[in-house]
Amino acid sequence: MKQGQFSNRMRLAHPAARDDQRGFTLIEMLVVITIIGMIMGLIGPRVLNYMSESKVKTAKIQLQSFGSALDLFYLDAGRYPSTAEGLAALVRPSGGVAGWAGPYLKGGVVPNDPWNNPYVYRSPGLHAPYDIVSYGADGQEGGSDLAADITTATTSAKNE
Repeated sequence: MKQGQFSNRMRLAHPAARDDQRGFTLIEMLVVITIIGMIMGLIGPRVLNYMSESKVKTAKIQLQSFGSALDLFYLDAGRYPSTAEGLAALVRPSGGVAGWAGPYLKGGVVPNDPWNNPYVYRSPGLHAPYDIVSYGADGQEGGSDLAADITTATTSAKNE
């Protein structure tokens, strides 16, 4: 009799799993995955477009920062860095610059553009004392839309 009581206690303590638990069917899981896929198909391209636009905005802000740093360099040295000295003259003194009081950029390094390509610096520039160019998403001169070149000339013209 003791053995019978023990088996009744086991049944009460551990009811059968099949009676109380129910899983998802394959069809239910496929429906959920399809809905998630449709949502990602609609929202995904918009998110990627916002990310691309933010990289263009970041490049424009960096160009403005370079412009401010170059103006400070000009005030201290009486000239802008040459093309050969490049933007590196803003973080390291180059020979022949008597009034250098830098670094003129935070962190002591010249950042790359948002697409991890170096900025192109020319002095004298075509329409200003200097030009700074990011070749955009494609990393090549020219381009359109998000791959268009971003320059100090186009950035300052749109901000005025």
